[in-house]
Amino acid sequence: MKPHPSPVKALAERRGYPVLQPSGLRDPATHQPIRDAAPDVMVVAAYGLILPQAVLDIPRHGAINIHASLLPRWRGAAPIHRAILAGDAETGICIMRMDAGLDTGPVLLRESLAILEDDDVASLHERLAGMGAEMIVRTLGLVEAGTVVAVAQPDTGATYANKVDKAETRIDWRRSARELERSVRAFRPSPCASTSLHGTPLKIWRAIAIGDDSESDVMPGTVLSADINGILVACGSGCLKVTELQRAGGNRLNIASFLSGQSVAPGTRLGE
Repeated sequence: MKPHPSPVKALAERRGYPVLQPSGLRDPATHQPIRDAAPDVMVVAAYGLILPQAVLDIPRHGAINIHASLLPRWRGAAPIHRAILAGDAETGICIMRMDAGLDTGPVLLRESLAILEDDDVASLHERLAGMGAEMIVRTLGLVEAGTVVAVAQPDTGATYANKVDKAETRIDWRRSARELERSVRAFRPSPCASTSLHGTPLKIWRAIAIGDDSESDVMPGTVLSADINGILVACGSGCLKVTELQRAGGNRLNIASFLSGQSVAPGTRLGE
């Protein structure tokens, strides 16, 4: 429960590079060390705060951001989560020059990546991070050579990836099984999709949508069966087969281990 330096900070300190960690950049006094460094360019990755225009104006070639979406789709804080939730077939990396807007600047380099059926936030983030690292190095080479081309984002097709609210992670069994399967993947490993069993919180780690999108005549959230293959739960349309879950305060368990210590009878209602 103690803070540890990121790998970037640890490497910088080992090599004797100064590391500054202001809580924000609104105070003009925090801008002076950046001015003193006289940077040619500034690279921003997963910073999480809006950079004031006065800071963006300091580097000779501006500030360049690594953004994990195909802009203008999914501007904002949680593009990977939102792409999975929406059922997008692909996402990607855009290297963009920052301006005063929220991820509205011109794109310098853009590459797409297919979203796999079993991708969650962790696996997709890992692949995008590797792609982004390679692309930012390539972009800096183009900037240095004076051959980079900035392409303005189109006015149409913009969507915003709002930060994930914990209330979103609670499963609404009235939704379709396909939507809920995507929710489980989009919120794994954190903050994790959740429901409740007999009033006790329950995290859902893995689940598979079963059946088509036709509406069921069974009350959503009702357990239809529970065995070593999974807990089958009725949804607004289709069924969700839960195969990995976690009790409050317990360990993450596969379905066989979970059911060995917890009986779940057909007819049980989840989420009550």
